[in-house]
Amino acid sequence: MIIVGFAGQLAWTVENMYLNVFVYNTISTNPAVLALLVSSSAIVATVATFLVGAASDKARRRRAFIAIGYVLWGGCTAAFGFVQTSALAELLPAANAVVLAIIAIVCLDAIMSFFGSGANDAAFNAWVTESTVPANRGRVEGVLSVMPLLSMLVIFGLLDGLTQDGRWQLFFGIIGALTAVIGVLAWFLVRDAPSMVVSGDSYLKSVVHGLRPSVMRDNPRLYWALTAWLVVGTCTQVFLPYLIIYIQRYLRIDGYAIILGVVLISAAILSILGGRLIDRIGKLVSVLPATAILIIGLLGMFFARDMGPVMIAGTIMMAGFMLTVAAISGLVRDFTPPDRVGNVQGLRMIFAIMVPMVVGPFLGAAVIAGAAESYLDLGVEKSVPTPWIFLAAAVVALFTVIPVLRLRSASRRELAA
Repeated sequence: MIIVGFAGQLAWTVENMYLNVFVYNTISTNPAVLALLVSSSAIVATVATFLVGAASDKARRRRAFIAIGYVLWGGCTAAFGFVQTSALAELLPAANAVVLAIIAIVCLDAIMSFFGSGANDAAFNAWVTESTVPANRGRVEGVLSVMPLLSMLVIFGLLDGLTQDGRWQLFFGIIGALTAVIGVLAWFLVRDAPSMVVSGDSYLKSVVHGLRPSVMRDNPRLYWALTAWLVVGTCTQVFLPYLIIYIQRYLRIDGYAIILGVVLISAAILSILGGRLIDRIGKLVSVLPATAILIIGLLGMFFARDMGPVMIAGTIMMAGFMLTVAAISGLVRDFTPPDRVGNVQGLRMIFAIMVPMVVGPFLGAAVIAGAAESYLDLGVEKSVPTPWIFLAAAVVALFTVIPVLRLRSASRRELAA
């Protein structure tokens, strides 16, 4: 679970963080191109999770989808480094090399997102649900929730120098090869749960099952848990896309790498330890206290100005976020119907990934625009994030109370019945 999960997060970190940098540095600085890249990837990833999740349900197998998907995922990741305007200009001298490169990178990213989400978000997450039980899911989610942050730390610490030197083919090749190798290993490491059950619906009905209003009414706990995840995810997307810029440009702290390393490692340790506590006291009981820790950290970031306070507040903030996600993710797995495990992964993508990544950054951008802070870069005035993004995120996090209270009420009714 750790090996396959961590390799997947390494590949997602490259796609989410470094692909935009690669395009900006080598193909086009047009922000519309980056927006197209992000939006198309998010849509394809969500669709893929629905399609592959339902397919793995019908096939009663997760291992094949994980293993084959990881190999294809790795191949697409390695291929990013070969999309170069100079090569396209030589191949098709009469065409616009930049336009061709943009088309190529968007299409390749969409293909990669399909294989990646199908293998990781759909099949792997469904397998995790089937391979765990309610009694140990807090501990498991505590470990899995730190994978994205640890992957950022590993890539930034070990491979970022390659991107600084413009050695993109080697950079993408290393991550792509590692992902593919783990895909091969997954064939031997992953064992499908013998207790897997599936519905008798047709494939098409299985794909759209979770989007039907009648299904939402029949599974209120699942959808309230997903709604809580949506709120927390949106909260973090208000500030996370602007965090490094804030540290560099507003706080004027050059050593953001040190801050990042300390915060990620400390928060990861706290999250892993907290996962065991979540199993002891209960996932539903843990959500609001974990959210309170997140809010305290956000308020601390609002007031922190120096490196030390920022490290402390950042650790509290990220630990609170990971513990909240660990508790909510565990609840989603608990409330997942046994015959709809793959289908629920598509719902998770909508609530936890797609909607927060669309809504959150725009809220953050609106707060930044309202604060009207700016700095000069080579004579050009650019807006700069301010501490208000953390306060805005804290306000969004407060709304987690609503779905959690509704979830508690639905749970009491379920137990009474």
